[in-house]
Parts: sequence; C-alpha cells; structure tokens
Amino acid sequence: MKTFCGRANPTTGVVDWVEEGEEYDYHQEIARSCYADMLHDHDRNEKYYQGIRAAVARVKARGEKAVILDIGTGTGLLSMMAVTAGADFCYAVEVFKPMATAARSIVEKNGFSDKIKIINKHSTDVTVGPDGDMQMKANILITELFDTELIGEGALPSYEHAHQNLVQEGCEAVPHRATVYAQLVESELLWSWAQLQEVEVEGTRLVPPPAVGCCSGAHAVCDIQLSQVSPQSFNPLGPVCTMFSVDFSKPVSSAPQSHSSRFAAHHGGRAQVVLSWWDIDMDPSGTIVCSMAPSWSYPQPKKAPWRDHWMQSVYFLPTESKVTEGEELSMTVCHDDYSLWYNLQTHSQQNSHSEAPPSRPCCTCQAHLVWTRPRFGELNDKLRTESYVSALRSVLREDSVCLGVSDGSLLPVFAHALGAKKVSSLENSRMSKQVIEQVLEANSMKGGVELLEIRAEQLSSNDLGGELISVLMGEPYFSTSLLPWHSLFFWYCRTALAGLLRPDVTILPCSATLHMVAVEFQDLWRIRAPCGTCEGFDVTPMDEMVQQSLDFHESREAEPHPLWEYPCRALTQSKAVMTFDFTQCVPQQPIISQGSLPFIRSGRCHGVALWMEYNLTNDIAVSAGLIGPISEQGDCEWSRHRKQGVYLFRSAWDSSGDSRATVSYSFTFEPSLGDIKMDFSVDSE
Repeated sequence: MKTFCGRANPTTGVVDWVEEGEEYDYHQEIARSCYADMLHDHDRNEKYYQGIRAAVARVKARGEKAVILDIGTGTGLLSMMAVTAGADFCYAVEVFKPMATAARSIVEKNGFSDKIKIINKHSTDVTVGPDGDMQMKANILITELFDTELIGEGALPSYEHAHQNLVQEGCEAVPHRATVYAQLVESELLWSWAQLQEVEVEGTRLVPPPAVGCCSGAHAVCDIQLSQVSPQSFNPLGPVCTMFSVDFSKPVSSAPQSHSSRFAAHHGGRAQVVLSWWDIDMDPSGTIVCSMAPSWSYPQPKKAPWRDHWMQSVYFLPTESKVTEGEELSMTVCHDDYSLWYNLQTHSQQNSHSEAPPSRPCCTCQAHLVWTRPRFGELNDKLRTESYVSALRSVLREDSVCLGVSDGSLLPVFAHALGAKKVSSLENSRMSKQVIEQVLEANSMKGGVELLEIRAEQLSSNDLGGELISVLMGEPYFSTSLLPWHSLFFWYCRTALAGLLRPDVTILPCSATLHMVAVEFQDLWRIRAPCGTCEGFDVTPMDEMVQQSLDFHESREAEPHPLWEYPCRALTQSKAVMTFDFTQCVPQQPIISQGSLPFIRSGRCHGVALWMEYNLTNDIAVSAGLIGPISEQGDCEWSRHRKQGVYLFRSAWDSSGDSRATVSYSFTFEPSLGDIKMDFSVDSE
C-alpha cells in the first residue's frame, strides 16, 4: 500500500506530496501526535480512572459481568484501567492501524492480553455475534473521542451507532455527560483575527473590501490556549452560559441541532466574539469532573490543569453588533455532526426573526480562505505596518519599478500609495490574487498594481513591460511555510529574478537572521516527554518502538509552535546565529554556523526556541519571534503572528545559572534543500 505525505519544500514554496511505501515509519506520526501530552495529563488520567472504577462497581453491584467497549482506544490505556478496576473483558477499538499495533504491544507488555481484544476497525464497522468482532454487547461504554470543539472527531455519529448496535440499553458511560459553555465578549485583539481593519499610509486611508467586512468568515473553529489571552484584552458582555449537554449513557443523535441561552448584557460594547469550552462528568452524579475552562476562570489560576490535546475555542460572530448594558440577548449555538457555530440576537431581533436556526458560516469573500487567523492579526498589526511603510518610504523614488514577492501581501498596495512609478506582485494562487484585487478596487487603485499569477522563475521582461526591477520587496510571508526559515523562499525567488534586477536594485528586506535562545518551558515540554509510565496510572503505555521513534524525533528536528501560547523562560541570552544576505543570490555551498551560549539563569532547560528577524533596511527590522527584550527573570514575549521553531531536547538539563555551563550549537543551511540541519548539546565544566 502506498501513502502520500505532505512535505513543505522551502526551495519551491510549495507542499510536495511524497509517496511513501509500506516501510514508512508511522511511529514517527504517532510520536508527533498528542499521545504524550494525554499520557502526561494527570488530571485527565485520574478522572477517567475514577469514573471507570465507579462504573465497573455499579455494574458489579447489579450482579452483572462488566463488559467494556472502548472506542478510540489509542494506546489502550483506558481499557487497561478498566481491567485493573475489575472489568471482566474489554473490546478496544482503534481505526488507525499503526496505533492499533502499538496498543496490542502495550497491552501485552502490561499483561492484559487475556482480557483486552484490540479491534483494528472504525467503530461503525464493528459487528456483534458469535462470528463477530464482539461476542456480546457491552454494558459499559468508554470513549475518548473528543477534541477542542468536543464533537470535531466524529463523537456524535460514533455514539449514535454504538447505542444502536454495540452496547446494551441503559449502559454505563464514561464519561457520562459533556456540557458546553460559552461567553460573549468584545475584544479588539481577537476581532483582529477575523476582519481586515483600516490602515493609513501617507495620509491615505486604506479600507477593507466591503465583501470582507460583511462576510461571516471561515467556519473552522479557532482553537487556542485561552489561558494565555489576558482577561484585560477582552470585555465580557455577558455571563458564562451553559449552552447544551449530551448524556452519553443514552441514545445520541448526530442530527443538526441548535440551543439558545438568554441573558441580560452585563456591560455595553460591541458583540464580536464567543469564547467556548466544555466539561465532562465522569459519573452520573457529576462529582468527578474534568474541565477545559481557561485558567483565569479558576479561583487559583496556577492550579488549573494544563493540556494541549484539549484547549479552548474562539468563535467569531458573523457580524459585530452594538449592545447596551442590561439589554436582553439570546445566544444560539448550532452544531452538525462535526462542528459548532454561534449567533447572537437582540430582543428586537428575537421578535422580528423566524425560529429557523442560523445557517453555518461560510466565507463568501475568499479572504478568510486565503488568510489564516494569525495572518489577519499580522495584517492588522499597526506597529508592524508602520515599520514596512517607513522602510518603503525610505527606498522608493518617483521612478521606482517595484515587484512584490509574498502571498496575499499588502506591501504592493502600500508601495502604490507611496507613489511608486510601477508596482507588480507575484501571487501564488488565483484566490489570493482575487482577494488583493478586491482590496485595490475598494481603494480605487485598480490598475495601480499589476497582479501576476506566475512563479518567479517564469517571469520575463515582457511581464514587466520591458523594465527592470528597482525595488524587490517581500514581508516575507508564504502560506506553505511551516518552520520560520521556510520563508527563505523569498531568497530563492530573488535568485530566480537576478536577470530582471537593476544593478542598483534595492532588496527589502535586505537580509534575515536566525536567532536562538535556550529556554525552560512551563508546560510545552510535556508533548515530547518520555512516556515510559503514565501519570496517575501505573502502566507502561508506550512500547519500545514508539518510544525510540519519539526519542529520535526529539533529538533531530525542530517543530513549529506559536510560543505566545506556551510560556517559557530564557536561560541564556538570545543570539543571532546565522545571517542570510538577500542582496546576493543563494550560495551553492552550505552555510555553517557553530558556537555556544552560556547559561545566565538557573532553571530546567527543555530545549531551544528559534525564530527569524528580517532587516528591512539597515535601521528597520521586524521580528517573527521575540518582540521585546527578555525580562530580568527571563520572561519572553513572542509574536502572535508567526509560529516559532522549537527544538526539544531528549532529556531536560538543569542549569544553576553558572556561565561555565553552555549550550553548544551547530547549524548547517543546505541551499539545495532550503532547510537547516541543527544539533545541540549542553556542556558543563
């Protein structure tokens, strides 16, 4: 069987679909998944074990054998909990074959194979009967089918089928129920992730296209670590509302439904955003509760459990509306079998509108399909825009012939507003081109910027009207970039365009630098921590093959993470470790950088944070990583617009702050690959 896996190619700016054979190491994919985070989630494990133990006890008290159906077993952990709690037999269903294979090995390694049967199927394909996958229907249903949105992994259809075909009527369920909560807020920060805002350039007010302003946006949920969004950055307009509950011990429907909650506005403001999360009750009485609420909702925020496999959700209302204090409001949540969406009605709207639930949001302007939420935030960042405008102002002349190389960028619009003679822009897709066309039309600039749906290596002098480029500009931003240095695709474009550049061409940015700092993570380290044992339950959940691939991954590659969501402390100074000169073509030989950074603070070093900074001119720079100085205590403030690179060590290193201990580094930029190989070690005298 052949498998195709997407791989970002920094030299071409596209995602290559690489064909993998049967020997493809799926254990790498398992290692990169959230299993380590879940296995280190003590609160989750403890609550599941308590709930399972209570459910088994209730069945035994009725004089029945405890027969378990565990849907989405993963590592087999919940089934092993059930057997330990006294279950007579478990049917553990896992559709992902490599994970099912790993689960069999884990179950066998822990001595549970005589009471746990791993079934490598989707639960809706499981059969019951003498010749079926299950000999009998289960009387206890255990699942972990949830995502940040609760139902996004197909929980409702799976429950619906299980109740119809796989479990007994009146069965016990762990978890027993789930409850979804929501709060209406006004937030300039969060709203900037949904709508393009006005910007002023040289006295010219640039406005967003009307189609963007009235678009309901993308339907996909925005899942984030809401605990890292300060309560000072939003204005709660209403209470935390209970929107709906699902009782998993009874038949469940996957049919579309809507639920409303009415309340009086606590404060006046602009209703823009809904913050949402859920709880699960592991038992019928609701005494064993696992909550996804953000930390700032806890009486003692520092005691809130941290998890990355389940976060919180941000939903953007189709349009913002003004509400006044005390106004009666009705917030509605709708869901199909996989996703949720919200709508708001004032008292007058409730009386004048029909009872039909609001339709699912759908982007009609295309901008929400071209620009991600962080990209909207980046385009709306006024300080960042001022940096680019200042840099452009300093290099543009009346006779400037400009070419922009970035995806869906407003730089060409700025260059035209600043008076450049001719402005063109390369766009990577027709949809991206159409969005920028809308921006130009909304600002009466149609024809002022020529948008070329063509790759850099295909561009000819004829495409530029026979003129040479005097200003080549980029942010750089490319939608296919995963790691920070993948935006070096700008450098490859510059090289491909070398024959179309004037001898005195200005390249903006003129260079880029790769920066690093050794850090202690508050929690992020858990996602790759060794899983030889499981917090809250004494088993060995990871077999040796999975653990080895996890270790290999941790010691050889960096991975992208939005570090503003994952607090860390710097244990060394930050340092520019590699420079890329865009005024020259991409070299043929590798660029190598080696050195070391001394520890200056005590702490537990979990790895290295990496990011790019772009020198627009000799005196104007923008950072895609640290956006301010590191505090005396080592606290870091990270850009919300881009993901940074994170290289997690196989084992954490304890630093006493003694400068004789250092982090040694070795970076090699491979021009043929467009990627950076790296290696680190911690040395102490």
